[in-house]
Amino acid sequence: MDRFQPRLGLDLRVAQKQILTPGLVQMVKILALNKLELREMINQEIVANPVLEEVPEESPSLDEVAQKLEATAPQPGADDNGNGADSSADSFEEIDFGSFFRDYLDPGYRAPASEVYEQPSPENYLAQPSSLSGHLEWQLSLTECPEEVREAAHSIIGNLNEDGYLSAPLEEVAQAGEHRREDAQQALNLVQAMDPLGVGARNLQECLLIQLRSLAPTNRLAQQIVADHLKQLQSKQYREIARALDRPLEAVERAVELIRKLDPRPGQRYNKTEPRLIEPDVTFAKTSDGFDVRLNDEGLPQLRLSRYYRGLLSDRNATPEVRKQIKVWCASAFQLMKNIEQRKRTIVRVCEVIIRRQREFLEKGMDYLQPMMIKEVAEEVGVHPSTVSRAVAGKYAHTPQGVVELRSFFSEAVQGPAGNSTPLVNLKRLVKKMIEEEDSARPLTDDHIARLLHQQGYNVTRRTVAKYREDMRIPSTHQRRAKS
Repeated sequence: MDRFQPRLGLDLRVAQKQILTPGLVQMVKILALNKLELREMINQEIVANPVLEEVPEESPSLDEVAQKLEATAPQPGADDNGNGADSSADSFEEIDFGSFFRDYLDPGYRAPASEVYEQPSPENYLAQPSSLSGHLEWQLSLTECPEEVREAAHSIIGNLNEDGYLSAPLEEVAQAGEHRREDAQQALNLVQAMDPLGVGARNLQECLLIQLRSLAPTNRLAQQIVADHLKQLQSKQYREIARALDRPLEAVERAVELIRKLDPRPGQRYNKTEPRLIEPDVTFAKTSDGFDVRLNDEGLPQLRLSRYYRGLLSDRNATPEVRKQIKVWCASAFQLMKNIEQRKRTIVRVCEVIIRRQREFLEKGMDYLQPMMIKEVAEEVGVHPSTVSRAVAGKYAHTPQGVVELRSFFSEAVQGPAGNSTPLVNLKRLVKKMIEEEDSARPLTDDHIARLLHQQGYNVTRRTVAKYREDMRIPSTHQRRAKS
């Protein structure tokens, strides 16, 4: 008799899984949008989702609605007269909209209606967009890594095409820059972890996998589809994929829906060459106690659910298919509103940390900017550094010092006079000022600038000055002499 007999039974297992829903993908994308981009996105959603409506300007604000709901809310299970609730009432009327929005609104950015803040001049609304290389170099400058890896990362960033892909083989980049293969590989991993997700990939497959591994690390099905069945995915052969992976077609379709929301060309957002109109996303308003963060929501459509479609949910003449579709639209609408409020909350929390750390700059100007790293702010807010990067990318603040790009508040520290730390951006400004004030007939060499900086207490080398000058796109000494 066989010693091993099959055993039938039930096993209860407890496990944690991180599942990325399309709503979470949408939240990540919404966080990276500035005010103008968010406005365009909301308008597109209003067109696509009939349940969404824009609240007319004369309608009460969400805060006013919430207060009214709290004041007039009946006891559970009873109507205004104390009677039992009518079972035929609209189910959406039972939702506490006030509580819903309180969950995603932070008192820090609920501006009292009586307060009016000075808005920046429209002349400040025209700005050059940040390039992809500039955006990545900024993140690299705030990243702790060995100098050899940093130099290799500069080379990799310089070899990215407009879509954000590495246009040359890694071996060639390493050889051209005289980098060790190990340093080049570490640098590539570093760049691929930056915002926007997917940058530094060498092909579409790697681009999508980078995004999935970061956003949906436990969704093995989506990763397997991209890794092994990309061609079938592109030709929409979902049944063949399901058969090959021995998975239900519905599971494959859900994974495909997630993959569709990824960005196959992550660099495009930062490679627009034309000047663009900007509107500050926040105002750092001076108060008696310091500064407050005020979100500039003026001009953004305020959303609500259509009363007509809500009514159809309780209409006995509506078919189950109609009610099912309306529920899908409602869920999508709620998710959008939730993600917009989460965006506000994150931006405000990041800006509150900026204000605490950069109060001297706000009061006295650029010379008082303090060194500040993304990682430090992320730890204080309690989020991942990439979240902070998305929260400040492409966004501007109206401050007492003018309209300032949020990411300009971040700068690594360098040793300044008397051993004090000073922001790198201030040292670069000093280099630029020296060049602007030089004798055009005898322009300063990088070595001469390094000596002048050394006299002022900055311990920098000629090579470092050359790198700063190149970062600011300032021509070499020979080129400046030739122009004069």
